[in-house]
Amino acid sequence: MADVRNTSIPSAIFRPAAEPVTFDGTVGLFSSLRPGADPSSFAVLFASPWGLEEMCTRKFWRIISEKLADRGIASLRFDYPGTGDALDVESGLSVWSDSLIAAGDQLKALSGCENVVVISQGLGAVITTRAAADLPGLAAIAFLAPVVSGRQHLRELAVWSRVVDENLGLSQEQRVSDRVSIASFTMPPEVAEEVRKLSLATLEKPPAPRALVVGRADRPADREFAARLQSLGIEVTEQAFEGYDQLVSNPAISRLPLRAADRLVDWVASLPSTTGQSPVSPPMASAKPLTGDGFRELPVRLGKGDRLFGVVCEPLQPRMGATVLFLTSAYDRHAGWGRTTVMMARALARSGIASLRFDTANAGDSPPVQGLPEQVLYDSCQNADVSEAVDYLESRGLGPVVAVGRCSGAYLGLQAALADARIAGVVSVNPAVLRWRPGRSVEEAIVKGTRRLEDYGQRVLRTETFRRLARGEIDVRRAGVNILKGVSGRIANRLLHAFRGILPEGQAIYAMFRTLRQRGVPVALIYSENDLGLEQHDFYFGHDGSGFARFPDVTSTIIPNADHNLTPEHARAAYLKAVEEMALRVTRSRHPEDETSERDGPLAA
Repeated sequence: MADVRNTSIPSAIFRPAAEPVTFDGTVGLFSSLRPGADPSSFAVLFASPWGLEEMCTRKFWRIISEKLADRGIASLRFDYPGTGDALDVESGLSVWSDSLIAAGDQLKALSGCENVVVISQGLGAVITTRAAADLPGLAAIAFLAPVVSGRQHLRELAVWSRVVDENLGLSQEQRVSDRVSIASFTMPPEVAEEVRKLSLATLEKPPAPRALVVGRADRPADREFAARLQSLGIEVTEQAFEGYDQLVSNPAISRLPLRAADRLVDWVASLPSTTGQSPVSPPMASAKPLTGDGFRELPVRLGKGDRLFGVVCEPLQPRMGATVLFLTSAYDRHAGWGRTTVMMARALARSGIASLRFDTANAGDSPPVQGLPEQVLYDSCQNADVSEAVDYLESRGLGPVVAVGRCSGAYLGLQAALADARIAGVVSVNPAVLRWRPGRSVEEAIVKGTRRLEDYGQRVLRTETFRRLARGEIDVRRAGVNILKGVSGRIANRLLHAFRGILPEGQAIYAMFRTLRQRGVPVALIYSENDLGLEQHDFYFGHDGSGFARFPDVTSTIIPNADHNLTPEHARAAYLKAVEEMALRVTRSRHPEDETSERDGPLAA
């Protein structure tokens, strides 16, 4: 982000985000068919996977829905109760199946179609087969990487979780071992118990007349499941799920299998037409607020042409302080890693603080902008997204605004505050850098980035590290190269330290904090112990933050025993406290015209 100008976006080079709807305590996104497209006689309902897999496929789901819309096929994707933006309720697999049935009714009402095709992935395959008998007009089901054996799936989640925890650098004490959990997503015990007992290999009744199985080459169970469906008299088509592993590895670097998406959409479009389309125009999609413990939430579209999707969360009590604008990290959806942002927003509301969490363009549920880079992270084009979010909040009387983000969202918050003087405060958590070097590859930085030497030192002393070495699970050569890079970088930094103020990077960083100081914008920098972002922080300001003495509105805090994603409870509590303090510090007296109560705010019924 060498250029921090708030570049406005012309209005005819993007498509609007899907239309938000609310029903049965959850949030859905309805994609109507593209204007001018020949309408299909059926609509598509998405049955999502769970946990990290769902977060990794969120953008993939949006792209498929857009491709369907271009072919004249409406669709609806939604969150199961207790996941994503849905309200937290007592969970069970039957509750999730019931929500799929309710979503089917909603889709029929919105699309005017009586016949439905379900696209499921992962655990969504189990949920769909359980609900199939109660989905009238179910014409076909697509099973993408289906969970055929629930017991095997839980075993795989346990292995996958260990890999994620190790990559995050979590100690054994910080890992969840008594429940089914991955990447801070914890499966409700009652759901896990039901999943453990399920097997699609013993399915006895055909869930639909037609099916597509998009299987993984290394999973014989996928092919066996397709054969089982055929034995039940179902017309089955099989496709290969090329790129599945790259899709679900990490939302920051996942590669979207667009060829698989195209083949899937072709299959849906090729299904025989029916006579179940309503001759009358369906009603417009609309969303009503969802009310929970101390909060009221409304999913909204914002920005030029409704191009961005987000959720406003307001307190039920009189509002206090500034509104928090949550910025997404990498390509995580706005709900946050392990649903952290949702939980923070609702906790803030219980303290009287409003917030907006939203997806920037080309992340999660917000479509890309034509003509802008496919890789939007650390690009100045994201400043326009933030400014349009501020526009929305101000139009609803929800100023002033403080920007809050982690990782790339932390960097974006600083740059957006520099570009837009309306941002009244910033909480920046684990920014990888304070200035992005022009021309630097985001993929290279994420995939091949080195850890701090202190982090390597701590990891090598762990018993688990020796076990992984013995099992051959550690790339010793790559680790050695990264350590050498860290050592050489440390030596170079010591040589350059005396000249840091005249380096182009240093000049840009110091200029940023000078500008924010002149505007009176407070900044709270928060780092996990040994986070890679501390390399730049320590170089320019010292590990103790003493270099910020000339910037009195900047605070620097290091959280001990915490990973980059703030997995431990004490780290998340420190994050929440810092955000709450910033929101209350930036008082509403900055914009006295915004003095409104929750009774005349944007979510008033």
